[in-house]
Amino acid sequence: MVGGGGGALPVPDRPDGAGDGRQRARVGLEDSVYLGKGQLATSNAEQVAKMARILRELSLEPATADEARAMLELKGGAEVAF
Repeated sequence: MVGGGGGALPVPDRPDGAGDGRQRARVGLEDSVYLGKGQLATSNAEQVAKMARILRELSLEPATADEARAMLELKGGAEVAF
């Protein structure tokens, strides 16, 4: 992942993780509060939608929420106590 500066959105730059060769891009307000140069994002969903559009324009298919949870070994909302 890369990102820097006020208008940065992290973009895939290298295989990450277990050597599976898949590209990963992490987005969300915890990583950057910007949607573009000088434009504050209003939500995580807005950033995710932009990244998904960019990936599709590059002929890449973003992971589904379930696929992302599996890759990150997350429980999911139904299995947490909050």
